[in-house]
Amino acid sequence: MAAILKKLFWTGAVLLAFALPQVVLPQVALAHGPTRQKTTEKIEINAPPAKVWAIIADFHDMSWLPGIAKTTGEGGNTPDAAKRQLTLDNGATIDESLYKYDPAEMSYAYRIDNVDVKVLPVNNYSASIIVLPADGGKSVVEWRGAFYRGYPNNDPPPELSDEAALKAVSGLFRKGLENLKKKAESAP
Repeated sequence: MAAILKKLFWTGAVLLAFALPQVVLPQVALAHGPTRQKTTEKIEINAPPAKVWAIIADFHDMSWLPGIAKTTGEGGNTPDAAKRQLTLDNGATIDESLYKYDPAEMSYAYRIDNVDVKVLPVNNYSASIIVLPADGGKSVVEWRGAFYRGYPNNDPPPELSDEAALKAVSGLFRKGLENLKKKAESAP
């Protein structure tokens, strides 16, 4: 009798060891939250890199980005010290901080510290912008961003989904780069 019980115990243990992952692992996969989204926008500008860099080099001057009513800040262009607050035309604000600044490479990187997801439907946003030389004395400006959607859990509402976040950030980058192009190409 003891031998039969022992065999039943081990058979049950083996079945449980193989069956449990089949039940649990699909649930773990369903519990996966958002994935980090990335976007890159580029534009060619008919102006030399130094001229384009002069427009965007000051972390506290966002006059080239449409929709910004004013920018205030502190810390100059010093990484980990520079902070800015963008006030949008509608009165909403976005707080950002600079974490990399390289004038020799004509690039900087920053992150959003605080934004209402109704304004920009993202979380944990960081971005970089760089001015690169192009043929014929022109420039290429590349703006890259990485972020999570505005809703951190599963089943986000449409306005806080991955698609909404990508659309908002890509649109912001495109609009900014198009305006930068216009400003750089029309300036003396």
